[in-house]
Amino acid sequence: MEKINVIIVDDNSFIREGMKIILNSYNEFIVMGIFHNGKEAVEFCESNQVDVALLDVRMPVMNGVEATKLMTERTSAKPLILTTFDDDEYILEAIQNGAKGYLLKNNDPEQIRDAIRMVHKGQNVMQNAVLDKIKLNLLKKKAPYKIDRELFTEREISIMELVAKGLSNREISKQIFISEGTVANYISTILSKANLKHRTNIAIYYLTGKEE
Repeated sequence: MEKINVIIVDDNSFIREGMKIILNSYNEFIVMGIFHNGKEAVEFCESNQVDVALLDVRMPVMNGVEATKLMTERTSAKPLILTTFDDDEYILEAIQNGAKGYLLKNNDPEQIRDAIRMVHKGQNVMQNAVLDKIKLNLLKKKAPYKIDRELFTEREISIMELVAKGLSNREISKQIFISEGTVANYISTILSKANLKHRTNIAIYYLTGKEE
């Protein structure tokens, strides 16, 4: 079985050590190191083959959001934000900086394990509480366009925005006066154009313009 190289980055020693014990209990993980700030983690990733970096948000010297940006730009490590803070400002910034997932620390070990596996495979991981924060943010203000507008029609872009706000196909159909079947067809076209596999990825893609 392929081993997944993981690092743990958190300024709380209890969290660091606890997470290390949890991950070491699974045979598929190798915990390569534990760090108390983002700067140390980025430097380690620059000189070591790290697959997934578990990052807290609020840390001294360099926080998890800043570390995510540098890891994405300079290394092959996939950042996975793991935090007690579900502030939508951090969520959006972390995603835009290249985070592959955003989970709250109150998840059980099995969920964290599954999230690491999925991120390692190149999938995005967003738990419902985090997606709800993104939707709320989109409802409060119009999201900046990060997507390639030339790739989509205006109708497709409007549907992407409504999907990102959390509307169902039925709700979208009522809002823009087309059938649910037509909405489903538009979503299929959007997924194909954006090279996305799942409807839930549309919100992230709409915000960041990134396929992963």
